[in-house]
Parts: sequence; structure tokens; C-alpha cells
Amino acid sequence: MGVNLRDIASPRRITLQELSGRVIAIDAFNALYQFLSTIRGPTGDLLRDTKGRVTSHLSGLFYRNINLMETGIKLIYVFDGKPPALKSAEIQRRREVKALAAAKYNEALERKDYVNAKKFASATSYLEDEMIQDSKKLLDLMGIQWIQAPSEGEATAAHLTTTGSVDYAASQDYDSLLFGATKLVRNVTISGKRKLPNRNVRVDVIPETVNLNDVLTTNGITRDQLIDIAILLGTDFNPDGFEGIGPATALKLVKKYGTIESIPQLKGKLGFDPQEIRRIFLFPEVSTKEVAPNHNPPKKDELISFLVSDHDFSRERIESSLERLSKSSAEETDSLEKWFS
Repeated sequence: MGVNLRDIASPRRITLQELSGRVIAIDAFNALYQFLSTIRGPTGDLLRDTKGRVTSHLSGLFYRNINLMETGIKLIYVFDGKPPALKSAEIQRRREVKALAAAKYNEALERKDYVNAKKFASATSYLEDEMIQDSKKLLDLMGIQWIQAPSEGEATAAHLTTTGSVDYAASQDYDSLLFGATKLVRNVTISGKRKLPNRNVRVDVIPETVNLNDVLTTNGITRDQLIDIAILLGTDFNPDGFEGIGPATALKLVKKYGTIESIPQLKGKLGFDPQEIRRIFLFPEVSTKEVAPNHNPPKKDELISFLVSDHDFSRERIESSLERLSKSSAEETDSLEKWFS
């Protein structure tokens, strides 16, 4: 779900080129679900190979990474581990939403209403174990490092920014800030053109960054208070939030009273311990594995075997993409040699 802190965060638009040379830790599940949601056929069906295996996520992962690497961005993917126990209610809510969307998708297909079918289909995505393992294999073959987080991938990505191992944590969710990401970048894996829901209109999706220190300074709050604001709005660990409280009101209340527990109108109405949620964000379980953000050369022959032979991708498109990446890498090397000569 992710908490909507946009009004408080005031993100700054940038170009992908401005991220050239930067190291970005990407929330892998967040990106893969984006690919499963958006890369679909005209009736909303997922892309599949001749054996019926889903390939939408592999298509998004390969071609998007090629574009990012071609720009000179260094990537590290972070995969989710076991979610905190407090997330069980949100996980159940998501299952129910997907089940309802799946039913509406099938109804739309029966009516041959393919516009609505595609809309409902995008909300039915599931990541299966085989899909996760294939994603990790593809990253290995592309020479991109990935990390298995013990719990929330966003938490480990945020941790990497605090240690200086990476420059940005990449996710669509502002939760990365709650986990302490010093810099968040959004729209990295989906920038380009996107169709607005229920409208035949396409808009530009532009990368944007958020600096945690700027958010806290501009709003005159601490990170603990930012977490309390998020709790008021509703997080993955208390999905319902509080009715009638939006970002502006939440900011005002927390600045006035300091903590959720001190807000008079909420006393006796919490129904949960805010401190438990604060602990998840302030002291998350993270991977301390060392990272090596420099990309290894892609294993071209193995990539072609995996994508073309095993999963029926177009050989011409795969080879063309790898050639583009090889050319950009050579140009970058020449530029560095000229700089230091």
C-alpha cells in the first residue's frame, strides 16, 4: 500500500540523466509488481512463454535495466524477506482486493469489455516463488547485484543509504523515508508514458527525488514525528489510519502535541500500540551484507539462452539491447580514459 506523504515530502523532478553515475538500491518486489501490473496484453492478460509461464516481470526487468544501465546508473536490487507480524492485516486486505479484482476481471472478459478487463487485471498480480527465482537469475546474468533482505526490502534499501553504500533508495512508496532512507527516488522503474486510470489519456511519468533531511527541516519535525504522521494516515502495519485525518491535519496534530498518544481526541481510541509500529520503522531487521555496485559484464550467451531459448523472447530485440549496452559501456570507458590521460 504505502503511505501517501507526497504533500509533506514535496518531491523534486529530475531526469534519468541526472542519476548517471549514481548507485541506486531498488525495492525489487515494488518494481516487479509494477511490471506485472503494466506489462499486459490488450485484454489484460500477462505475457507468457509457450509453456504458459509468466514473462511480464522478466520483460520489464530486462528492458528497464538496460535503459538504466545505458544511462550510467548503477543498480542493486533488494528482495523482501519475511514480513513483520503486524503486516498480516494488510497482507490479508491485499489478498481480498486481488480476489475481488480477479472476479471483476473475469466478468469483464465475459462481456468482452476489454477496457475494464485490463483495468481490473492490473490489480490481480501475484509474485510466485518461481518468478522471484527467475528474476534473481536474470539479474545475475545481467551482472547486477541483488540482496536478500531478512524482512522488508525497503528497510534494507534505506539502510544502504545511511551507510553510504548507495546514493538512493528507489521505490514508489514513501515508506522508505520512514525506514530512514536519506534520499528516495521514485518513478525510476516506470518513467515514460502512463495511461491514467479510467481515462484514455497518457501522461509523462518523470523521476523525482526526496531528501529526508529536507522533509524534516521544511516541516519542522523529527523522523519519529514523521512516522507518527504516517501512522495517523495509515501504514502497512495499521492500514485503516484514522478517518478524517489527512496529511495537513496529521502534520498539524503531531507538531502541536508531539506524539500520537498525546493527541486528546485520540485518547482511548487507538486500538493498538504506536510504539510497536515505530520500532518497525526505527529499528528494522536489515541485511548487513556488503554491496558491490559496479556492474559485471552481462553473460550474453547465457542471457540469450535464458530469455530466447527458455522463455521465447525475440532474439533480435535481446541482441539489439545488449549491443546498445555494450556500446554505451565502451563510450563510458573511453570518456574515463580521456579524462584521466
